[in-house]
Amino acid sequence: MTTPFQRELQVALAAVRQASLICRSVQAAITDEVLEKQDKSPVTVADFSSQAVICRALNAAFPEDPIIGEEDAAELRQTENHEFLEKIVTELSAAGIPESNAENTCRWIDQGGAKEYSSRFWTLDPIDGTKGFLRKEQYAVSLALIIDGKIVVGVLGCPNLPHPVNESIKGTIYYAVAGQGAFAIPLDQEQAAVPIGVTSTSNFSQSRFCESVESGHSSHGLSQQVAEKLGIQKEPRRLDSQAKYAVVAQGDADIYMRLPTRVGYREKIWDHAAGVLLVEEAGGTVTDINGKPLELNHGFELTDNQGVIVTNGPLHLGLIETLNKLATDQ
Repeated sequence: MTTPFQRELQVALAAVRQASLICRSVQAAITDEVLEKQDKSPVTVADFSSQAVICRALNAAFPEDPIIGEEDAAELRQTENHEFLEKIVTELSAAGIPESNAENTCRWIDQGGAKEYSSRFWTLDPIDGTKGFLRKEQYAVSLALIIDGKIVVGVLGCPNLPHPVNESIKGTIYYAVAGQGAFAIPLDQEQAAVPIGVTSTSNFSQSRFCESVESGHSSHGLSQQVAEKLGIQKEPRRLDSQAKYAVVAQGDADIYMRLPTRVGYREKIWDHAAGVLLVEEAGGTVTDINGKPLELNHGFELTDNQGVIVTNGPLHLGLIETLNKLATDQ
C-alpha cells in the first residue's frame, strides 16, 4: 500500500542525501590556509553542486514542478569564472552524476530559478548556514514540497548533526510528510528511520532555546531579554542553519526564535519550509512572532509574516505573549 507523496519523498531523500555527501566532501577539504585567507570558494562550490544535484533529480522525476531555489548560474557562465565552474563539474563527476559538464551543470542550477508562487512547487536551500559550513560546524541542505500553500514534504540533510539515537553516527537526514510524523535516518548508513518528537516541557525555567550563531540572522539582544523575562536559565544552544529546527524536533531544545533584526525584513521560504514541517510533524508549533501561521503562498518571501517562532507547543502561547509585551514596552 502506498502512502501519500511516497514517490516525492523517495526522490527528495535520495537527492538531499547525494547533495549532503558532496557538501561533506567539500567541507572536509577546507584547510586552515583557506580560512585564513577568508576564501569562500569551497562553500560556493558546494552550494552550486548541491543545487545542481537536487534540481537535476527533481526535474527528471517531476518535470512540471517549478523549483524556488537560492542560486542561479548567471555568474558561473561568465568567462572569468570558467575555472570555478570546472571545480563544480569535477565534484559532480566524482559523485557519479552522469553527463556532468559545464553546460548541463548550469542548466541544472537554473532549474531552481522560479520566484513566483504556484499551486505546486519545491523550495530549496542548497546550503543553509554558509558560515557554519566554513567553520566546519553545522549547516543544512533543505528541500520542501508545497502544494496549495501547505508544506507536504520536508527533507533536511544535516551532515554534521549526530543521529538522535546513536550519537556516534555523524550526519543525519530528517524528513516529514504531512500527517505522517517526523523521522531521522543516518546520512551514510542503511538503517531504519526512527521517529522523533518534541519535549513536553511546560515550565520556562526548565526550557532551553537555540538561536543562530550569527547575530545578524536574529536579534540576540531581544532573545536575551525574552529569556530573562521568562526565567530561562539554561545557556542557549547556538548553531547555524535549519539544524535548529531538527534540534527542537528531536527534543534537544524547546524553543527557536528567529527575531527580526531590522524593520521591513522578510524571511525567505527556503530558510524555513522543510524545518517547519519537521517540527510540526514532531508535535511542535511554528508561527511568526505575532502568533500568525506562516504563509507560503507569496512567492519566495514570507511577505505577510514577521520573524519565526518555533516551540515544543506548550511554551508557545506564553512566549508569544512575552514578545508582544516587550514590543509594547519598548
